[in-house]
Amino acid sequence: MAEAAAGGSRRAGRWSLKGATALVTGGTRGIGRAIVEELAEFGAAVHTCSRNESELGASLKEWEAKGFAVTGSVCDLSSREQRQDLIAKVSSVFNGKLNILINNAGTNVRKPTVEYSEEDYSKIMATNLESAYHLCQIAYPLLKASGSGSIVFISSVAGLLSLGTGSIYAATKGDPRKVL
Repeated sequence: MAEAAAGGSRRAGRWSLKGATALVTGGTRGIGRAIVEELAEFGAAVHTCSRNESELGASLKEWEAKGFAVTGSVCDLSSREQRQDLIAKVSSVFNGKLNILINNAGTNVRKPTVEYSEEDYSKIMATNLESAYHLCQIAYPLLKASGSGSIVFISSVAGLLSLGTGSIYAATKGDPRKVL
């Protein structure tokens, strides 16, 4: 068995997430991938999703080789029906309980604001903002059933500073604490 699963990782002796469950959206690349691996190293069972089936499959194989308890689903988070299917799958995999929901997934179209099409706007808003809100709603019963549910939103520096392009992305990835 891999070092992480055996408890001999570099995290040995620190706090543990053994027995905890987590859903990380957009977990096959970038920040999401790092989050999946950190949670798994701490002993959590993790479910992730990606729009890209081959990328998801390759990631799952890598994580299995490391001894991580990671499962995954193909899911386009801009689709309400696919979000509902994702939460149904998570409920099944984790026996109706979820400890951690990490809304990480995001998409962007980098171009001047005046060049965005209606489709660009709708896709970014549905993927980055609407999906996070809706996932919180439909995951709530699972989070409550766990007795210790937590929700994390991954924001972006683009939500605080102008990067010159991606204004719609910036609106969807701002730090919610700054508006309270």
